[in-house]
Amino acid sequence: MRHRVAGRHLGRETSHRLALYRNLVTDLLRYERITTTEAKAKEIRPMAERIITLGRKGGVHNRRQAGRFVYDSRVVRKVFDDIGPRMSTRPGGYLRITGLEPRKGDGARMATIELVDYVQAPPTPRPQRVTAAPSAAPAASASAPAVATPAITDETAADEDVTTAEGAPAESEALAIDTDIVVEDNPVEPAPIDEVTAEIEEEAGDALEAEGGAQTDTEEEKGASDA
Repeated sequence: MRHRVAGRHLGRETSHRLALYRNLVTDLLRYERITTTEAKAKEIRPMAERIITLGRKGGVHNRRQAGRFVYDSRVVRKVFDDIGPRMSTRPGGYLRITGLEPRKGDGARMATIELVDYVQAPPTPRPQRVTAAPSAAPAASASAPAVATPAITDETAADEDVTTAEGAPAESEALAIDTDIVVEDNPVEPAPIDEVTAEIEEEAGDALEAEGGAQTDTEEEKGASDA
């Protein structure tokens, strides 16, 4: 039974619990930030701060004392060469505990424990969206032979300018000139209205006279038949 024994047992025996603490402290000093349950973070905080205080003091004896608790010798070297000098102006309080949301599995309270001067790495930039390349041209158009276009040089352009200036006029100008000549040689003038009216009346009179003569011939033929 517990009988007023201080500290958290965490459901483990003494040897198992001590190994758990040493592993957590070693990882905390290696990575300078870990995420665990809030109870474990509160238990390992004084242990990790004691190791950092040994690193601040320096010396062979303190290095051996830290080596008795920390599993990795490279982490001990980091504490005395890097973390200790960084915390030389702080009399204590080297770590910070920040609460997180409960764990989804069993609802345990989670927390992050880290060094107070821990600088979080910048977030990884998101990759840019890759758009599809434009579709290739049809095979027929790709296989069609290319038509060579004659290159226009300065000499060719000069020759064209001379021909245009000295040669025959353009087609539109020639048509305009021919039209003007035809209009001037054969002018078409509209006939007067009186003359047109007289011609129409004469044609109508001739038609009436022709009809009257036809009727007279028909009556004479009828009289002869009756006789």
